Amino acid sequence: MSTINKNATQIVATVVSNKRVGQYHQLIINIGELAALCKPGNFVAINVGGENSRMILRRAFAISRVSTNTISGGTLELIVAPHGQGSRWLCSQSEGSTLDIVVPLGTAFGIPTEPVQALLVGGGYGSAPLFGLAEVLNAKGCRVDMLLGASTASKIYAPMEGKRAVNSLRIYTEDGSMGQSGRVTEPIKALIEDMNIAVIYSCGPMAMLSAIDAITRGTHVVHQCAVEESMACGIGICMTCVLPVADESGNIFMLRSCIDGPVMDGSFVQWDKVGEVL
Repeated sequence: MSTINKNATQIVATVVSNKRVGQYHQLIINIGELAALCKPGNFVAINVGGENSRMILRRAFAISRVSTNTISGGTLELIVAPHGQGSRWLCSQSEGSTLDIVVPLGTAFGIPTEPVQALLVGGGYGSAPLFGLAEVLNAKGCRVDMLLGASTASKIYAPMEGKRAVNSLRIYTEDGSMGQSGRVTEPIKALIEDMNIAVIYSCGPMAMLSAIDAITRGTHVVHQCAVEESMACGIGICMTCVLPVADESGNIFMLRSCIDGPVMDGSFVQWDKVGEVL
């Protein structure tokens, strides 16, 4: 029997704070002792809209980082873009509001047992989980370098926070409004060669993840990516978030992003078949 989600628990959690950070909202939520069970790459499923809402499906949000303390037990941080109806409702919740959430869910990033050269690549606010991951990797003695990219400067989440968490940070925007002009994937090949990168951790749009795989496939570099397929239930029932993934023998299976992911080995994802019915 799979051990995925064995620690998942449905709780009523309190919003500790809700701050606007650029185009996004940073929510701190008290989850007590469950914070100790959350790992980088895990996500939460939240019942949005309130008691009288027609939005019956939960919404999945990646955990940015967690914090444990002796007073409350622990909190988690979410970075939310108020785009859809559900995320706008969540961003409207004030301090002291309560949320019906299930946490922790999904697979987490694999952490090296020995210090290695790690490169973190994030696109837009999808990069938020990488900050907590950087802290874990630093504690393991890894050298951690980060690339952040977006179409424009306003979509780069907390660049100064990223700079504090890693050994080096480079920012790329497609319109050149912040950092260097271009796509965030452009310097990866050279960095792999120059810095002897052992593992790449990535979060962001599927096109970015696919581009990273094209660079790393056939090399010694391990690519762990958090896929961004839309999740309806978040617990493996509805089958709406499936992706074509091959096993070591080359057999292709439709795996669920919420159960078998969101963190996957990028070399096994069949990027050219995503969206097809197999």
